[in-house]
Amino acid sequence: MKQINFSKLLKISSVMLVVCVVCSCTYIDDKMDSFDNRSGLYSEEVEKSYPKSKSSGAVFLLIDEESIDNDSEPNMFKDWEINGNISEIGLRKILPYFKENVGKQIPLFTGQVGDEGWFAPTYIPTSWSDAGPGSDGSFNYFMAGLGLGYNGNEEHLEKVPGVVPLRASGISMLKGKTVYAVVYEDDLSVNYTPFYANLKGENLGVVAFTILEVVESKEGSSSSLPVAIVRIEDASLVSTYPLMLFSNAPIPFSSSEPMDIKPSINVASAKLVDAW
Repeated sequence: MKQINFSKLLKISSVMLVVCVVCSCTYIDDKMDSFDNRSGLYSEEVEKSYPKSKSSGAVFLLIDEESIDNDSEPNMFKDWEINGNISEIGLRKILPYFKENVGKQIPLFTGQVGDEGWFAPTYIPTSWSDAGPGSDGSFNYFMAGLGLGYNGNEEHLEKVPGVVPLRASGISMLKGKTVYAVVYEDDLSVNYTPFYANLKGENLGVVAFTILEVVESKEGSSSSLPVAIVRIEDASLVSTYPLMLFSNAPIPFSSSEPMDIKPSINVASAKLVDAW
């Protein structure tokens, strides 16, 4: 039987311990870094103090990759932070970044004219109400009912009427409002004549936030829509709020008109009605 070289064994054990510690620290640092403020863009607006929201209702919105996407400015979200690694039709889990950063203020892009990132349902189709599991269509959509995402079935998500792509005026009208939204993995598409949207596609999950400020984009593109400064809210709590439809969201004439890109304080008040 060979004699064990304890000195050699000790050296090997020490090396393995160092490797384990380095790997652990790298993993922890990566997780911690992912929740830091990684963008200097709009830092002045993000760091301002805003009044706390006293909202008891949540505006129903849809958001696509023009606003929340991985490895894109201004937030450089990592794939796992926004459920990009597990996206699927009907996914309604809270995005990890938003779950872990309640109270944090961040900027969100809202897209470009003709390629908007925020959409406001102004009407709930009867088919959604009939889909189950409940009697309210908006509830059934957020529960990914039959034909609304359940088991990959999207029967009721094609040619959905009344879904308005939001440009500067519409976004400005929602300043101070709390939003509860389903986030899509890819672009949502809108047809203007007749007016309807295709809501099929994989989802990243849900988010909740309050719109604190709406500022002009610093991107320099002639069609860039405003940037929304938002405070992340507890989506599990906001999901219990009454859900509201932005019923008077301004409807664009076409994919290119109007060129509504500058935020304004001279806008109508948002008319919010119960989402049935």
